[in-house]
Amino acid sequence: MSGQKRIIIAEDDVVLRDVLAGKLVKNGYIVDRAEDGIVALAKMREVTPDCVLLDILMPRKGGIEVLEEMSQDPALKGVPTIIISNSGQPVEIARARELGARDFLIKAVFDPSEVLEKVRRVLEEGNTSASNEGNDIMRRQNVTATGAVSLPEETAPASKEESVGSAPSSTPTGKKIFVLVIEDDKFLRELLVRKLSGEGFEVKNAIDAEIAFAVLAERTPDIILLDLILPGVDGFEILTRIKANPKIANIPVIILSNLGQKDDLEKAMALGAKDFMVKANFTLDEIVAKVHSVVG
Repeated sequence: MSGQKRIIIAEDDVVLRDVLAGKLVKNGYIVDRAEDGIVALAKMREVTPDCVLLDILMPRKGGIEVLEEMSQDPALKGVPTIIISNSGQPVEIARARELGARDFLIKAVFDPSEVLEKVRRVLEEGNTSASNEGNDIMRRQNVTATGAVSLPEETAPASKEESVGSAPSSTPTGKKIFVLVIEDDKFLRELLVRKLSGEGFEVKNAIDAEIAFAVLAERTPDIILLDLILPGVDGFEILTRIKANPKIANIPVIILSNLGQKDDLEKAMALGAKDFMVKANFTLDEIVAKVHSVVG
């Protein structure tokens, strides 16, 4: 028993909490359950867990507040935490990452096997420094011939019944709408890919200009979601190059960035962006709705 790992599940949905607990227990983990953040913190301080599965939206004390307290407690600061949520607010995901969250699960699309994989992964990583995160991301994701990352097969798009959106995600000919996501932030990039895939879109993603243009050389997307702050060549330059190339100039580009200054918005629109969305101001559902409105 001494070698068993202890997991705390902080989730107010009793059905989901029990499903997760049952799967983890069957695979040899010791599991403690908490229905809100206050109970979760009490359990953590009673017996320090090896990993925490933490919902964002909970009664009395939410997941962000829990992470903030953990970050200030030397005994809990290093406990690996996986976010489980349908919140979808990029600003919350960014805040969770800043507070040390190691990974995340979207309730609408994950399955128990993915939970086990992520728990095993963060336990294996232990206290690996953030400086190794980039190499780790590329190791953990599938890489296409062009270098664009794609999600593992087990995180396949949700079924039609699981999909939140109701608008069609295909062209009149029945072909899936192809979305290219250019975003270097791991959390938001994977959230967008999972959400769009779950809504029935075909999605490719790129972390920088080199990978983005490799994808564009192979195939023309129906729409591009483009971050502005990227490693190397920034989003403004990528947008400039896209609009200067007659073969791809007509692709609608939605800027998705945390740069919210008027000058940034005006510059992007002058360069040919179709729209400009500040990440912190929109949910994933609203981003998907915008994609539908532009390509629908």
